[in-house]
Amino acid sequence: MQGFGPVGHSAAEPAFHDRWETLAFALFWVVENALDASGGELRHSIERMDPGHYLTSSYYEHWLTSAATLAVEHGLVTRSELEARAGGRFPLSGPVLAPLVTDAGPDVDEPRFGAGDRVRVREWHPAGHTRCPRYVRGKAGVVVRVDGIYSVPDVEAHGSARRHEPTYSVRFDAADLWRDGQRGVSVHVDLWDSYLERS
Repeated sequence: MQGFGPVGHSAAEPAFHDRWETLAFALFWVVENALDASGGELRHSIERMDPGHYLTSSYYEHWLTSAATLAVEHGLVTRSELEARAGGRFPLSGPVLAPLVTDAGPDVDEPRFGAGDRVRVREWHPAGHTRCPRYVRGKAGVVVRVDGIYSVPDVEAHGSARRHEPTYSVRFDAADLWRDGQRGVSVHVDLWDSYLERS
């Protein structure tokens, strides 16, 4: 995000800094396995965090919030039971605002685009989960690779219905995305077929 300064990074950084992060990671997978939750649902539970909480919490706090939110939403534990065990108020993510998907439509078996095709990302703002980053919506790029056919996370996040579509690696010029003068810098984004239209 703009305005937060450079991202601090060390090549030798450990996966876990403290023991609680290891426990949060394990708890997340225990909840995921108990619910058989999809990747879209897991990501959407993090996206629904209060913005202030999201921006002031660490990576594994996001995972912990996701696990707790999904456990309460799916009835594994009540909020009062969770807070009794946590020793006080526990921040959960906000409600799902998108409607339940009961009919995902037909699968798409053939790619509409190939390497070298110019495409434009649809300009839309869904109420629920999407794997289409906001910063590429409405922008033009070039398909550099067709990556296979996969389940659409936007559908997965909102019910048990599934739709499979081709996915593409699309190259964007960074100067077009951010208009900050970065000439010769490219950004590659993995995008599903329904996100794209011919440019």
